[in-house]
Amino acid sequence: MAVYTDINEVELKDFLQAYDTGTLLSFKGIAEGVENSNFLLHTDRFPLILTLYERRVDENDLPFYLGLMQHLSERGISCPLPLPRTDGALYGRLCDRPAALISFLEGMWLRKPEARHCRELGAALARLHIAGQDFAIRRENALSLKGWVNLWDKSAFRADEVLPGLEGEITEELALLEDCWPVDLPEGVIHADLFPDNVFFIGDGLSGLIDFYFACNDFLAYDLAICLNAWCFEKDGAFNVTKARALIEGYQSVRRLSDAEIEALPLLARGSALRFFLTRLYDWLTTPEGALVVKKDPLEYLRYLRFHRSVKSAGEYGLS
Repeated sequence: MAVYTDINEVELKDFLQAYDTGTLLSFKGIAEGVENSNFLLHTDRFPLILTLYERRVDENDLPFYLGLMQHLSERGISCPLPLPRTDGALYGRLCDRPAALISFLEGMWLRKPEARHCRELGAALARLHIAGQDFAIRRENALSLKGWVNLWDKSAFRADEVLPGLEGEITEELALLEDCWPVDLPEGVIHADLFPDNVFFIGDGLSGLIDFYFACNDFLAYDLAICLNAWCFEKDGAFNVTKARALIEGYQSVRRLSDAEIEALPLLARGSALRFFLTRLYDWLTTPEGALVVKKDPLEYLRYLRFHRSVKSAGEYGLS
């Protein structure tokens, strides 16, 4: 979440006239993430999240994102729900941008998740994958191989400003992944961005999943690989195999991985590390000055990528 577009009270109250929200009491920007402009609204009836869709979000994808949240909720997945307008539409326009009101999900994200939390996450991820199998709308992953190439084309010429030798290293890595990327693994709807700040807990219990604006159709095991990167490295860059084992065990307690998925897991983890390195690098180089947003260090994911290059089999992630 982030704030790229500022709003004022007059604009917001005019926007809210199309919704049955009660009286606006207060609102404030949320300065986390890199994709959309987000605000926390308090009304005399309930709190809400207002999202203005920016940058990479295509308005044509909104029926997928917002419909998916409804679909998953109907199948028992705890996630935010879009609030319909009085005309039934799931989003409107504010400051010349598509904008939606989303229900507020109780809980908080963990700054220091432990193995037990990773196990809960794994089980929740598998339940999401199963619940999404009959979702009728399909959206291709815009940040898979073709998307990586596009991002790299926009960033490569400045990569050595961030780290000397980076252009050559990533060009070689991308070429290898293009040659070796799997083509026939189980697929379906994936979250594709399930970082700790998108997973809420109340106590030790997982209370819900948020931020579905990268969701798409792709390999299910690729979603698990994203979580290995997002949840199983410590702040010093060390890979925590105990957390990885708990994550995978939690996942397999709900949905068993196929032999092909297990074999592909190191390559999928390598690819997911490259994906987040590339988006972070692009944002690092292009985010305008003055934007209320926290830029994330791309070199963190370069270190993860280098770790995955050394992995010979999924056993090194704790799989027995």
